[in-house]
Amino acid sequence: MKSWKKIGIFVLAAFTAVSILMPSIASADAVVGETVVTLGKDLTGTQRDSILQEMQVPSDVKIIEVTNEEEHQYLGKYISKATIGTRAISSAKIVLADSGKGISVNTKNITTITPSMYANAAITAGIKDADIYVTAPFKVSGTAGLTGIIKAFETATGQKIDENKKQVANEEIVRTSEIAEQIGDPNKAAQFMNRVKEEVAKEQPKTQEEYKDIIINVSNEYNINLNEQTINQLVQFSQNFSELNIDWDQLSAQFESLRGDINKILNDEQTQGIIDSILEWFGDLFSAIGDFFTSSSSRQ
Repeated sequence: MKSWKKIGIFVLAAFTAVSILMPSIASADAVVGETVVTLGKDLTGTQRDSILQEMQVPSDVKIIEVTNEEEHQYLGKYISKATIGTRAISSAKIVLADSGKGISVNTKNITTITPSMYANAAITAGIKDADIYVTAPFKVSGTAGLTGIIKAFETATGQKIDENKKQVANEEIVRTSEIAEQIGDPNKAAQFMNRVKEEVAKEQPKTQEEYKDIIINVSNEYNINLNEQTINQLVQFSQNFSELNIDWDQLSAQFESLRGDINKILNDEQTQGIIDSILEWFGDLFSAIGDFFTSSSSRQ
């Protein structure tokens, strides 16, 4: 009887541990509230129809267009005209979620910008509690995708986002993608940028040297080697970010609620520790079962 109790305890512990992770993963697909779709203005009629079908939106969904001129407006300061291109292709769907749900992002045919990059930049812009989907009819870098996300959020909420926040958020997208390319790890790049923003908000640096010290210290923390040009660009970004006067406590609550990037979840050290514990508990469980039947067999 004691052996069965031991097995029951292991089973309860294992399934309780698994339940810790399951709500975070399941809630990433939740769709509630108003839906707004943005379509790249230069999509063909066939491409538009295909994307709307892909997004599985009702026929009466609110649709707005994003132009190439808008993409150049928000990205032109940070990347070349050639990189932005001459056509608006990226499209997005945004669904307002319940308060406190955080940001969930999924993508298709986006090759450079990861869901966590979109989520981080969207939060910087002031977007919160939303399910976001970014797509294109063929593979694109995705740097212009944030323009559609912001425009859709403004339409869904009826609230205009400050132009400075839009600029800083787009700058963040560019800088994070550049770092990701340098180090070959997009999620690490996104975590690094969040850490820089956190330190800037906490330390409130006054001089360029103080900003530079923060960036270098955080890069050392993440074992990232940055060249002088990248450091200077990040100093400028950090200064622009600090001028937004964002309430970091409110902002960090959204960061903690990020739900969409499964890779980030699985790569997180704390979560990996939980997963390791689950596997260890399952190992103990099967060992206990084996010991039980072994001992039962020996008594027969």
